[in-house]
Amino acid sequence: MLRTHTCGELRKDHIGKSVKLCGWVDTIREHGSLIFIDLRDRYGKTQVIVTKSCRDFQKAKSLSLESSAKIQGKVQARKSGTENKNIETGEIEIFAEALEIYNKAPLLPFEINDLKVSEDVKLKNRYLDLRNMKLQQNLITRHKIYSTLFEFLTKQGFIWVDTPMLAKSTPEGARDYIVPSRVNPGKFYALPQSPQLFKQLLMVSGFDRYFQIARCFRDEDLRADRQPEFTQLDIEMSFIDVEDIIAEMESLFRHIFKQVLDINIKTPFPRISYEEAMKKYKTDAPDIRKNKSDKNEYAFVWVVDFPAFEYNKEDKRWYAVHHPFTSPEDNADFSNPGKIKAKAYDLVLNGSEIGGGSIRIHNHEMQNKVFETLGISKKEAQNKFSFLLEALSYGAPPHGGIAFGLDRITAIMTHSESIRDVIAFPKNKAAQDIMLDAPSEVSPEQLKETHIQVNLPKQEKKKK
Repeated sequence: MLRTHTCGELRKDHIGKSVKLCGWVDTIREHGSLIFIDLRDRYGKTQVIVTKSCRDFQKAKSLSLESSAKIQGKVQARKSGTENKNIETGEIEIFAEALEIYNKAPLLPFEINDLKVSEDVKLKNRYLDLRNMKLQQNLITRHKIYSTLFEFLTKQGFIWVDTPMLAKSTPEGARDYIVPSRVNPGKFYALPQSPQLFKQLLMVSGFDRYFQIARCFRDEDLRADRQPEFTQLDIEMSFIDVEDIIAEMESLFRHIFKQVLDINIKTPFPRISYEEAMKKYKTDAPDIRKNKSDKNEYAFVWVVDFPAFEYNKEDKRWYAVHHPFTSPEDNADFSNPGKIKAKAYDLVLNGSEIGGGSIRIHNHEMQNKVFETLGISKKEAQNKFSFLLEALSYGAPPHGGIAFGLDRITAIMTHSESIRDVIAFPKNKAAQDIMLDAPSEVSPEQLKETHIQVNLPKQEKKKK
C-alpha cells in the first residue's frame, strides 16, 4: 500500500508503529537541522519531523507548499508543551525515515486558506480552492445529507426513478436552456427546470412514492443562492393530502439534522399563511428566529394558503403563483381568480425558502380550466401538454409532492455565505465557469451540423 493511515487517523495508541502517510504539504518550517512539515489530506493533518539523519533530508528542503508527497517513519509522542490541541493528531508526530515527492507544486496563485483572495481567482483555480478544509467539509456534509435522505426515504417506501435530461420546452417558469437536435433540424430539446411533469406521470403509472436527487437548469439572473444548474430533492406521492406530505417531510428533516449535525429539531413545524407572512414580515420567506447573525438556531416554518393566481397589469393576464399544475382549493370560483387559494406550501428555514410543493391537479378537465385562466389556448395546451392531459384522463390518482433545494439546505447547515461554497464546481455571478472558460464558442462545423446560424449584435461583431 502507498499509505497505511490517513493524515487524520493517528493517535497516542499508534506510538512506536511504522507508518506511511500520503498527502499535500500544508506548511513547512525549517529550524536549522530540523524541518517540520504538516502533511494534509481530507481527513486531517499530521506533523512530520525530518532531521539530517533522514536519507531524504535534501528532498525535504526542496519541498514547496501543496506538493504531493509520501512520508515513511515512526509515530512518536510530541514533547510536553508542544502538543496541538486544535487538531485531532496533535499529541503525536512522525519521525521521518524516508520521503518521496510525487509532484512538486510551483508557486501558488493564492494561499489556500486566504479569505481575502477574490472569488474569480479562486474559481479560476477551483481544484486548488477545493483543498481548503472548510470547502472539503462542506462537500462531505453534503454527501452525508444525500446518504441520510436516501436511507430514510428508502425505508419509507420511496423509489428512486431517473427522469430525462433532454425534455420539451414548455411555457411558464424561468427561461429554458435549449439544446439543438442534429437529427431533427430546427427542433430543440430543453434541459429540465424540474422533473415536475415526469414525476406526475410516474404517479399515473402507479409508482406511488417517488424520489430523485435531480439536476435542474434555469436560465435566470443569479444571486448568492442561485446557480444556472442546481440540485433538488424531488418527491411525489399518491393518495395523500397536504397533511400527509407535511408530516412525512418533517420526519425527514428531523432525521437529517439528527444524523448529520446531531441536532434534535422540534416538530411539528409552525405554520403561517401567505397573507399573514406578507403582513407581518413583508416577505413570503419569513425568518422567525428571535436572534437572526445566530446561525446555530434552525427555525423552520411552513407558509401555506398561497393565492393560486396573480394578475400582471403589463400584459393583462393571470399567472400561476407556483406553477400551472398546482391544484386550486376545492370548489374554486374561477369567475374571480384572484381570490382562489392554492393547495400549495413552502418550507422556509431561517428566512430562506428551501422547498416548495403542492397537491397537483389530477383531473384533465380541471387542468384545462387552469390553462384557460392562464390564457393558454386549447391549441397551445394541446401542443405543449397533450401527453399530460391524456395521462390525466386514464385514472390518475390524487397526488402531490415537494422539491427541496439541496444547495441552499447544505449552505445553511454548513453556515456558508453562498451556495457556491457547497458546490464543487460552481458558476460565477455571470453564469460562467471561468476555470473551463464556459460558455464558449463552438466550431463552424458544429453549428452547421446542428443547423444553427449565429447572428451576433453589431458591437460583438466589431470585437471579433
